[in-house]
Amino acid sequence: TLNFILLERTQCSSLSSSIWILSLSSRVMVTKFYQHVLTLAFAVNEINENSNILPNLTLGFHIYDSYYDVRMTYWTTLDLLFKSQRFLPNYKCDSERNLMAVVGGMSLDISTHMADFLNLYKIPQLSYGSFASEDKTHPYSFYRMVPNESHLYKGMVQLLLHFRWTWVGLLAVDDDTGEHFLNYLEKMLHENRICSAFRRMLPKQGLFLPLDELGDMASIVYQTLMDRQARACIIYGESMTLLWLSTLVPLAYHQYGTNMSLGKIWITTVQIDFAVTSFITRNFFKIFQGTISFSIHSNKPFGFQAYLQNIKPFETEGSGFLKKFWEQAFGCSLPNLQKPDDIACICNGNEKLSDLPSPVFEMSMTGHSYSVFNAVYSIAHALHAMLLSRSPFREIMRRQNLQEIQPWQVTFQLQSSMIPLSVCTNSCNPGSHKKKEDGKKFCCYGCDQCPEGMISKWKDMDNCFHCPEDHFASRTRDRCFPKVITFLSYKEPLGIILSSAAFCFSFTTVLVLGIFITHQNTPIVKANNRDLTYILLLSLLLCFLSSLLFLGEPNKVTCFLEQSAFGIIFSVAISCVLAKTIMVVVAFMATKPGSNMRRWLGRKVSSFIIIVSSLIQAGICVVWMATSPPYPDLDMHSLAKEIIVKCNEGSITMFYFVLGYMGFLSFISFTVAFLARKLPDTFNEAKFITFSMLMFCSVWLSFVPTYLSTKGKYMVAVEIFSILVSTAGLLGCIFFPKCYIIIMHPELNTKLHKFHKRILRHSGYSKEQPLKNKTLFYICRIKNIDIWMFPCNYIQ
Repeated sequence: TLNFILLERTQCSSLSSSIWILSLSSRVMVTKFYQHVLTLAFAVNEINENSNILPNLTLGFHIYDSYYDVRMTYWTTLDLLFKSQRFLPNYKCDSERNLMAVVGGMSLDISTHMADFLNLYKIPQLSYGSFASEDKTHPYSFYRMVPNESHLYKGMVQLLLHFRWTWVGLLAVDDDTGEHFLNYLEKMLHENRICSAFRRMLPKQGLFLPLDELGDMASIVYQTLMDRQARACIIYGESMTLLWLSTLVPLAYHQYGTNMSLGKIWITTVQIDFAVTSFITRNFFKIFQGTISFSIHSNKPFGFQAYLQNIKPFETEGSGFLKKFWEQAFGCSLPNLQKPDDIACICNGNEKLSDLPSPVFEMSMTGHSYSVFNAVYSIAHALHAMLLSRSPFREIMRRQNLQEIQPWQVTFQLQSSMIPLSVCTNSCNPGSHKKKEDGKKFCCYGCDQCPEGMISKWKDMDNCFHCPEDHFASRTRDRCFPKVITFLSYKEPLGIILSSAAFCFSFTTVLVLGIFITHQNTPIVKANNRDLTYILLLSLLLCFLSSLLFLGEPNKVTCFLEQSAFGIIFSVAISCVLAKTIMVVVAFMATKPGSNMRRWLGRKVSSFIIIVSSLIQAGICVVWMATSPPYPDLDMHSLAKEIIVKCNEGSITMFYFVLGYMGFLSFISFTVAFLARKLPDTFNEAKFITFSMLMFCSVWLSFVPTYLSTKGKYMVAVEIFSILVSTAGLLGCIFFPKCYIIIMHPELNTKLHKFHKRILRHSGYSKEQPLKNKTLFYICRIKNIDIWMFPCNYIQ
């Protein structure tokens, strides 16, 4: 219950004034709040002893008790307005009913009930309590000594945000102020993405409930506090609210004494103070271990603690509350001379207030006591200013500088040094993001892992985001790492293997060319058109060497040359194969009697085929290079962890045009060679060309799907491999049998053997009936064809 302290004016000269101040008391006194009374007495005594304030005027005071009851508040207010009182020892003065000011009360209810009457008479009322009122229009004569409590709510929200407590419980006293607190604070919490796990109203102090209702309420409150996720709880009310709460928990849970801590972080407003009474001991407050309490700005007036040390119960007269305070604070009884009873514990009057624990009494001036102190001085200075306005000699008053408020420092007195959590859902770790769950508050959410290629760096992120193009997401998807720049290098194993293979095949081609040049006058070389053979071998050599353009870091020159050189050189090689195949067919047709095909056996036909076929491919490449030439490019997206340095084709259509034309030439060569594979000739190479073109077409038909399914430097490796294998197929299938005969069986590389084979084929002789002792006569050579004469009886 709340009491009101009243300052009463006494007339000690021709000047007169009246001051009334209200403060706190109860049937069962909260001894800690008696400091408000002593602060009032200290301030009045200090003003009376100061000759610079209200000279020739002595202030006195009187105290009224409201007992936390509306009717008692009205009664005491009317009593101080209309009833004469006397409370001035050592002075014989007449009290007056002309009130000048009232200090009180500490809560909103008491202050508003007092204001209902005081405002009618325009009597100034100075409230020393901190509370938030929904009524924006204050009474004309109502003043506040502390800021509106609504400003404190911003600090509470900042505290929750600082410790990331997003799931908190709300407890408030069951009255208008509590309802206003819940509505106002919940709106602020929602704006800052903080959710209230629950909201409960606690009984108002002075409200007595039936035992069964009290038990039901205790059970509800206790079950609410068992929410393990809502570790942080905000309590709004007054000091008696804590007494109620500390009473309800043991009432609902009888084994509470064995487990005193509920593991909560309590956050209290400035109106709440930890104070014990004669029947509420400090053990009741073990439930509130780990409390963060906001307080009103205070100060340490000089001489206040010395004033408290000198207070003795037997030396202070006229104080009706000091005896009651002393007995309840020290747990003893003062001797009563009128009724000497046998009392077990008697106060000797030498007890010291400094020996009392802080829940019982504090030696340092509290925030509310400092508000009372300031209220008394405000009234005194106002009265002094009024006196000076009447006096011809006005004194210039000095301004008093207010002490700057220092930042609050929060220290957790917990067993663990870690900050406790108070959230509905455990935080989503980096690498995941929050997912809204239907039917729940936004503070209750699920966690989903970030999609592939996206990350979240911090906890509880709403969305994941992509890494920069030149970075990739880590496996845990919480960081970005720079991508590695890759290309098919000469130094890596795959590049070494491919380049070595290219040089080996090139050396083999040079070796074959040397063999053919060395044996250029032998029948096997002559029969296969030496000029076409040399051109084919040179083009195959360039094909092998062109694969080296694809190795190393791409640049403008290599990108411009590699595809065009590859397409033109390969077209020359296939054109040579096509020309050789066509010449085989023409040569066979020219041997028939009366045939006109002999005129096509010269070099002009083969040269025309090679030049025309190659120029078409060269034209395609020129158009390609002129419109959309290849260029160096960085592929950021094909591989997650690598940046591929490659040659962009510029126009993929032209690239496939080049491949398509090569495929067209290959198909024609394969078709002609396949049709001419059984023509009768000793050194007929059509069947070898058939195998080479079959291998060539197989390689490049497999190249397209393989090329499209690979990424990075392996695409380049596939293209190099296709160039080497297809070129090696042409080299091996066409030239290996000839080299084998030239080197391993030179006896087969003669004109006589060739002619004998032809005669045997026409005469029907088998290999088991060779010609013996037969004389052949060489006549002449017409257009690369040798003419032989033999006896008429040669053929049987």
